[in-house]
Amino acid sequence: MSIIAARRYANGKPKKEPLVIDGAEHVLPSGTQFDWVGLSDPTAQEMELVRIQFGLHPLAIEDALNPNQIPKIEIYGQQLFIVARTAAIEEGENIAYGQTAIFLGSNFLVTVRIGSTRAHNDLRARLEAVPERLAEGPDYAAHAILDFIVDGYQPVLERLEEGVQVLEERAIEAFPDPSTIRRIFRLRRQFRRFVRIIGPMVEVCDRLATTDYAVIDPGARIWFRDVLDHVRRAMVRMEGLRETVASIVETAALLEQHRQGDMTRQLAGWAAILAVPTAIAGIYGMNFDYMPELHHKWGYPAVVVVIAAICGGLFFRFRRIGWL
Repeated sequence: MSIIAARRYANGKPKKEPLVIDGAEHVLPSGTQFDWVGLSDPTAQEMELVRIQFGLHPLAIEDALNPNQIPKIEIYGQQLFIVARTAAIEEGENIAYGQTAIFLGSNFLVTVRIGSTRAHNDLRARLEAVPERLAEGPDYAAHAILDFIVDGYQPVLERLEEGVQVLEERAIEAFPDPSTIRRIFRLRRQFRRFVRIIGPMVEVCDRLATTDYAVIDPGARIWFRDVLDHVRRAMVRMEGLRETVASIVETAALLEQHRQGDMTRQLAGWAAILAVPTAIAGIYGMNFDYMPELHHKWGYPAVVVVIAAICGGLFFRFRRIGWL
């Protein structure tokens, strides 16, 4: 079975007796006790056993098994159903998305991971190491899971920021080549998808931090406000990356236009300088007998001096105004 862990906690400490998930209608814990069951990529038959044992709503079960849900929060009687999306960086700059569904009751917590590579084993161990916090109940554990998921966005953002910084430096040095332009557009597509998939997490955390729910103690809402702050920061960083990538092409185009303008001015300056000897040589190349200084002894040197003087004057003039 795909159950990673199933334990009953009393006063924040796991009980020695194993929690059996067999689909029978067991008596749920009460008082300071609660059950925490974690599943990874379960089958429909396995989820049916969990549904019967904890009295979960069939519609919530259906959503938990659908890996393409957007983050949301729904109420089913005295139970809360939360869908959160996970993100992890793959080889290169591709982002792999997963899903974690959380069933939260007053005395139980069921998590269902689909496509997520970040297991909750270490998180559970850290919480069990501080039983006085875990004794606050399943709502505190649910907060810890959401915080764990949101913290997983940080390595993704850091890797993407490193890539964007490299693109910025290259764009300043030279206009992006076709491979770089394709990479920029792939990043923009990744950023749009991230915002579309992860963006609703802000609303989910906001509702958990501000709305009264029967299964969440009012004193626990401060923990969800902390998660809300983290996810908002992640979205601000992602929006900043989107704006930066969008401006890279624009900045590179402006720099390239400036470089092309410099080159055009240089070509225009040299063309103007070369036009002088070309024009004079063209006039004297028309082979007429009666032309000024045509048969004069110093005619040729004089024309050369005139050409050199005009070209030199144009050169220094263009050099002064920055064209050459």
